[in-house]
Amino acid sequence: MDILLIAVGLVLALPITTPSFYSKKNLPGLLLCLGLALPAWWLGKRIPVAGGPVLGMLFGMLAANFTKLPAALSPGVKATAKRVLQTAIVLFGFQMNLGHVLELGGQATALVFVTIAVAGLVSALLGKAIGLAGNERTLIGVGTAICGGSAIAAVAPIVEAEDDEVARAISTIFLFNVMAAFVFPAVGHLMGMSDLRFGMWAGAAINDTSSVVAAGYAYSEAAGSIATVVKLTRTLMIIPVSLFFALRRSKKDQTASAGQGLMSAFPWFVAAFLVACIANTVGVVPAPAAKLWGSFGKFLIVVAMAAIGLGCNLWELVKNGKKPIFLGLCCSLSVALASLLAQALLGIS
Repeated sequence: MDILLIAVGLVLALPITTPSFYSKKNLPGLLLCLGLALPAWWLGKRIPVAGGPVLGMLFGMLAANFTKLPAALSPGVKATAKRVLQTAIVLFGFQMNLGHVLELGGQATALVFVTIAVAGLVSALLGKAIGLAGNERTLIGVGTAICGGSAIAAVAPIVEAEDDEVARAISTIFLFNVMAAFVFPAVGHLMGMSDLRFGMWAGAAINDTSSVVAAGYAYSEAAGSIATVVKLTRTLMIIPVSLFFALRRSKKDQTASAGQGLMSAFPWFVAAFLVACIANTVGVVPAPAAKLWGSFGKFLIVVAMAAIGLGCNLWELVKNGKKPIFLGLCCSLSVALASLLAQALLGIS
């Protein structure tokens, strides 16, 4: 069994287990990303509202924009941004349980779909109206709808987003994560929400898991538990949403013959993510191993975010950040209000 588990882990982590990834060309950039990720991961554990991924990206941006990095680092940084990110998403699946969807019941599941639909519509329509690039509005939409940086990380390689686009989207999501962790409990108490209502609202309307947990448990123990389950169910929506964007990309590929466009665009790492979710759900993988792989996946996200930060131009990010922030604000407000309205229609009290 131990040998089988090791084999499964190596297959699922394939993007970073091939010898070519550790070539002399890639190694310097990879080591730099690891060096930035370690303090970011450590600090993220102590400042959960900020989180390791955001800090990793911030450290990468500071290193790239305030120091002169050797050109020899570039191949490894680019490889890390893509391949480590894909591996992180796969291993993250070992902390997902498909059974949570069934536990929630129809009302909470409907609430999750309302959240996704509203965020998708607002990001697409308003983003286009204000002239925001397609990839940026897509990433802000999925980040708001599903699970913040993890969803952005999953969709970015599918839509072939540039590092600057990913950075602006994650920075926008982070801003409203921090605000939500403090604003939601205050609003919940002001409105006199029950633990059930607040937990479902926080789980459906706050985009990042760390902020959901912070807001939920700040309200009450019961609300925190409910919010966490709702949030994990939203996270599982990475799978259908990623497949949707892969299908859309394949249809846009006018040069590929029927079927080949989808094969080239299909996010195989998302399929591996689904395998990891199923393995964890049915109990094939022992709980300690699943926890270890899931934690390693979270650390790899920090490494990948450091690589993305290294590829960003901080001055361009500040210069072009007004539209993404405006769209992020509108998406966040729309999701929060739509979630409350949906709860009223569904009779959740």
